[in-house]
Amino acid sequence: MSSERLLNFINGSWQASKAGDVLPVINPATTETLAQVPMSPASEVDEAATAAAKAAREWARVPAGDRIQYLFKLKALLEENLDDLARACTNECGKTYVESVGELRRAIENVEVACGIPLMMQGWNNEDIARGIDEHMFRQPVGVAAIIAPFNFPAMIPFWFLPYALATGNSVIVKPSEKCPVTQQKIFRLIEQLKLPAGVMQMVNGGKETVDAILDHPAIRAISMVGSTPAARYIYARAAANGKRAQCQAGAKNPVVIMPDADMDSATRILSDSAFGCAGQRCLALSVGVTVGSAREVFIEHFSEAARKRKVGYGLDEGVETGPVISAASRERVLGLIAKGEQEGAKVIVDGRDRKAPGYEDGSFVFPTLLDGVPPQGEIAHTEIFGPVFSLMHADALEDAIAMVNDRAYGNMACIFTSSGAAARKFRQEAIAGNIGINIGVAAPMAYFPFSGWRESFFGDLHGQGMQAVEFFTETKVVVERWPKEWSRKF
Repeated sequence: MSSERLLNFINGSWQASKAGDVLPVINPATTETLAQVPMSPASEVDEAATAAAKAAREWARVPAGDRIQYLFKLKALLEENLDDLARACTNECGKTYVESVGELRRAIENVEVACGIPLMMQGWNNEDIARGIDEHMFRQPVGVAAIIAPFNFPAMIPFWFLPYALATGNSVIVKPSEKCPVTQQKIFRLIEQLKLPAGVMQMVNGGKETVDAILDHPAIRAISMVGSTPAARYIYARAAANGKRAQCQAGAKNPVVIMPDADMDSATRILSDSAFGCAGQRCLALSVGVTVGSAREVFIEHFSEAARKRKVGYGLDEGVETGPVISAASRERVLGLIAKGEQEGAKVIVDGRDRKAPGYEDGSFVFPTLLDGVPPQGEIAHTEIFGPVFSLMHADALEDAIAMVNDRAYGNMACIFTSSGAAARKFRQEAIAGNIGINIGVAAPMAYFPFSGWRESFFGDLHGQGMQAVEFFTETKVVVERWPKEWSRKF
């Protein structure tokens, strides 16, 4: 058991929290305790926010071309330390080493895109909107921004927001997930090497009390968050009530339609990675499939074989394709939902319950599971499982499949596998989701596109990444000016 107590990074220095409560950070595969994370009180959020507000005034005056020099250095540091960061990510959240490397690559990609801020922040200028009158629109930073991160992508998700907030001239406070704070601790050791002005980048560990203090602090102007739908709804409402702008990416129940003309070998490989990769713990995991017509039998045959063959274990072991879920409590929840599916009439084709990963028998593992004949109106068809469980439903025609796809509260992603351009076009037009995949299992937008999301998968107006992040972290100022000729003669 590790007794290391994680530190906060406030006003340019590492500080031990005065919190009396700590939580253990557990490796979900080995059950080893990696560290102790403090539940920082509101007073420490106030200390960070006060320092951030002071730093923001000067940081906003630094030219954008100078601000991005820090990002160039951060990119290099992330790349140099990628192996260490990936191992930390695997140990605390359970995903495989390859998945952790991929996560960090996406984080670095956002840093790269944010290096274009001098161009992305350009405003508008119009001379002579009326005789002798000019009008200009400028972007200025909002001030202090806070990022509330989830456990499933502890390295990547903060970078949907962090580099854009920093490059546009804001000071930033990061609150890592209390379940997976170690990777962010290591990232801030790298951020410390940037030698940013004190208070520009800060990290405060903690739980709900810490989050509430962030939401209520008057100096914090913007909130970026990813998590479950109940948490996102709560954070968005409380932030808005306090006059803050907020972008809250929430839960998902991502469907995929499999057409009879799909390439089944390719579809099976891609869909098994989507459904069972990261142990199903990602907001873009495909968790429910709708086969159309004759696709049913052939897809079940192919997919069940892929599910049974998938290697499950500790993410740092060679060849492992699926790691554990985040905790024993999460495992029990997933198992309960599989049982619920059975009760509702679904047939368990591949059963991932009551199986142990060799050498890690106490780990929080759920093996890939396939349920067939899931009732479209049942709980299992509409609940975000967040585990390696794939549910199958069936439709006679594409129109029926699209109706089933749209019959859910979420709208994060929807996908289709087909060889028909007409079917793909119809699907992308009619499916109600912010991210659409065509013969793609994880339709994750590149960093220069927004990470979209609709319905109860997103609360806010502007998403993370790209130009929408620039819009979110800046306010527009419009200047209308007139210089009469007689004034100009004086100079």
